[in-house]
Amino acid sequence: MLKSKTILRSLLTMFFIGQTALANAQQRPNVLLIIGDDQGYADIGATGLASDVNTPNLDALAKTGVRFTQAYVAAPICNVSRTSLITGSYPQRFSGYWYGGSGLENAKFATLAEVMQSQGYQTGYIGKYHYGRNLSTNNRNFPLRHGFDSLYGFAGGRKHYMIHNAEQETNFKQRIKQASKKSGKNLGSAKALKMEPMWVNDQQVDQQGFSTELFGEQAQKYLTDYSSHVKTVNAEDQQPFFLQVSFNAIHNFTHQLPEKYLKDNGLTARQDWQPEKESFMQWYKSTMYPNNPQGREYYLAQLSYLDNEVGKIITTLKAQGLAENTLVVYISDNGGSTSIYANNGPLNGSKYTLYEGGLRVPMIVNWPQKYPTAKVLDNVVSAMDLYPTILQAADIAVPTHIDGQDLSPLLSGAKPNLSHDILFWDTGHAVGVRAGKWKYRFAKSDQYANRQQVKIELGEFLYNLDNDPGEKNNLIKDFPEVVQELKRKYLEWAKNNIKGSSL
Repeated sequence: MLKSKTILRSLLTMFFIGQTALANAQQRPNVLLIIGDDQGYADIGATGLASDVNTPNLDALAKTGVRFTQAYVAAPICNVSRTSLITGSYPQRFSGYWYGGSGLENAKFATLAEVMQSQGYQTGYIGKYHYGRNLSTNNRNFPLRHGFDSLYGFAGGRKHYMIHNAEQETNFKQRIKQASKKSGKNLGSAKALKMEPMWVNDQQVDQQGFSTELFGEQAQKYLTDYSSHVKTVNAEDQQPFFLQVSFNAIHNFTHQLPEKYLKDNGLTARQDWQPEKESFMQWYKSTMYPNNPQGREYYLAQLSYLDNEVGKIITTLKAQGLAENTLVVYISDNGGSTSIYANNGPLNGSKYTLYEGGLRVPMIVNWPQKYPTAKVLDNVVSAMDLYPTILQAADIAVPTHIDGQDLSPLLSGAKPNLSHDILFWDTGHAVGVRAGKWKYRFAKSDQYANRQQVKIELGEFLYNLDNDPGEKNNLIKDFPEVVQELKRKYLEWAKNNIKGSSL
């Protein structure tokens, strides 16, 4: 009996020592930033906009946090948008307009990770990273070169969900080369369907598994390892963490799912691109709307896996005693891609366009110990705002040169009317301005939209978003003075851009 009591006292002592160590490490909050890919505005159950959506874990995050209905990204495509998010600034300041570009290569501003790292945060990156064309490990676009201590993930826009193997990547490249030579045509590139290994820090390592689950597992491991480490070090050596988890779900190609899921849900297993039979573009278009009869089902399957992994990450956060002092943010990198059957609800347009459907995204901020729960805000906010908001939460001075604004006064209720007075977009072939209820849009090319099988109207447009969020009624002739004022403000803003005006 005495021995049992002694063991119990020892266990309790170890528990309280561990909890004290965690408390000391938590004097500054941890930060968990989770990014989804190409998620539709309506594709989260909490909105109530799509009856076929089931996202219990994202819904729970919204129920215990703050959900925004008018959260915007700085670009309707991933690499430019992600550059903006990590710098808190308009991407045009770094020549970020469309695909390609230099990304962070020429960005003179410190990234969010660099600032956090310099202020004693342990920083980790898991998942997809995509900023600019230069993917070299020595380039600043590589996460270990812009403020992250560790990395598990892949580079670029597209990556096979199921294959992460150097030999299979090499064999696939050879198949494309041989098929192109035989046909006498350029059938496409392996870059369109990469199968390469994952980066584990600065080495590429073959992996087995479904990428969404792999990223979720790595995030859980990061949190568990962090908690274990905190309990073993002195208080002065403890660091809070900043962890970014960037899923490639729900990016195309959504048919790439575990065999068991396909079988259990009666879904057809679709073939990946076979260069011996067709060009990449022929196959690519067959996977897209309206040519894929089970396209929405594949999309929802990928969304379900994403939601499951978010749930597991949050469960681990709680199990490790880290949840109370961790600021969690969830956001999509750009608007939903309707070509892969995303649902943007009442919003017009898709990824690749400057319609609301390409720019408004799901966004949740969750920190129940400090911010309200089950709150829905209609304030106009931007992904650029996450940079200063996270720094403020970490009690780190916010740089004055960035374009984002600290949302803390809005989240705390101190400034309930805080909103962006004006937001700008410029893709090089289209321009957008949002000021109050007004939205000005100008498009001079539909080349890329046509390639991605999404619709876009060319010309100039003015919308009143208060009563027309679907951008159906063009008021360009009814309010010429509003149009001129928005164009004037855009041109003034464009003076600070490297490339200049796209009007």
